[in-house]
Amino acid sequence: MSPDPADYSLADFYISDSDSAVEPPEQFQWWCQAADWAMGQYEPHFAGGPANRTILADGDGGTPVINLGSYNYLGMAMHPAAIAASQKALGQFGTGACGPPMLSGRTTVHVELERRLAALAGQQSAVLFNGGFSGGLGAITGLMRRGDVVVADALAHVCLVDGSKLSGARLDFFAHNDPTDLDRVLDQHAGKRRLVVVEGIYSMDGDMARLPQLLDVAETHGVPVLIDEAHSILGCGPNGGGVVEHFGAAKRVALQFATCSKAFAGLGSFIAGRSEILRYMRYYSHPYTFSACMPSHIAAGLLAVLDLNTAELRTALWSNAEYFRKQAQSLGLSTGNSTTYVVPIVVGADRALLYEACGLMRSRGLFIPPIDYPTVAQDRVRYRCSITAAHTRADLDEALNILEDTLIPLMRSRGLLHLQTT
Repeated sequence: MSPDPADYSLADFYISDSDSAVEPPEQFQWWCQAADWAMGQYEPHFAGGPANRTILADGDGGTPVINLGSYNYLGMAMHPAAIAASQKALGQFGTGACGPPMLSGRTTVHVELERRLAALAGQQSAVLFNGGFSGGLGAITGLMRRGDVVVADALAHVCLVDGSKLSGARLDFFAHNDPTDLDRVLDQHAGKRRLVVVEGIYSMDGDMARLPQLLDVAETHGVPVLIDEAHSILGCGPNGGGVVEHFGAAKRVALQFATCSKAFAGLGSFIAGRSEILRYMRYYSHPYTFSACMPSHIAAGLLAVLDLNTAELRTALWSNAEYFRKQAQSLGLSTGNSTTYVVPIVVGADRALLYEACGLMRSRGLFIPPIDYPTVAQDRVRYRCSITAAHTRADLDEALNILEDTLIPLMRSRGLLHLQTT
């Protein structure tokens, strides 16, 4: 009997059994062909920008879709003012920096952006990175060394996990969002130089960090905290300063990391904190020291977004998220622990259903990316809906109608709807 490709995931091929380091596992190649119904849904091609409605490119010339897959939380990606600012800087500064900031320098746009980002975070200084993943990696490797301990939330992003491993520090986890377990783990490593790492909004579950309680524990142990605000910067807080501002905790958090590819609708990332430690990191965080500077036209677009950032946009964002989440729950769908604009739709363990329904939704005009194991637990595969301020109620209602016509019947036929209890 031939193996069922639905019984395999990317986790099964992480360790290669091929004789050559530059040859993929033979079973992986078989699986990619046999599971094309799943693999073909990754790296989708678009013929339009990441707006609330866009065009999914296909062999028929394109399918208009409601886009619930973009992190364009404030709807800034296609804003005329942000585009104009980028175009102006492109004409003045050219296409790229052509060298690392330490040696080849920065422009006035970079200097102003770092100043504005530090102010947004309520910190003394900020350092820009040209990538999001590399910034998270550099935030850890610039600080931690062999003999140190990184104590991270169990659901911390892989860039922070990889940075911890690369730094040579020991990496230990505490149960997700659990102050009591954080206390236990910090006790285990008493006497060591430690760093607590958490996220503002968790990217797969859409829940918010219990930051005040976690800070209480960290402060009791005298351990600094680094928070990853990738999904919460500009989306949380009175001025968009993230979960740190939401809880009024700027003076309690040592380092605030955030990406610029989500609500900022650009590229790159930044770390904000005290001037002294960030000056040190400029020399010892290799993704900053040895990478080309962020292109000036990207930085100019980010500055424009800071000018466009308003409380009204955040109000629209949270209102849309609450509406969509409640309506999805009324259909019998599980949105897990989400309390934010990241809204998972948890399917369970039926991976074949995950991809079958995904294809049906796209053919009907709804784009939501599937999230499979090992990114999430095997019995918690899901779709991840990213709700934005730019979505209209008509967009969200149409998306919900498509879910009701495609996903709901499949889940009901497998007896899954009644299993969704959270």
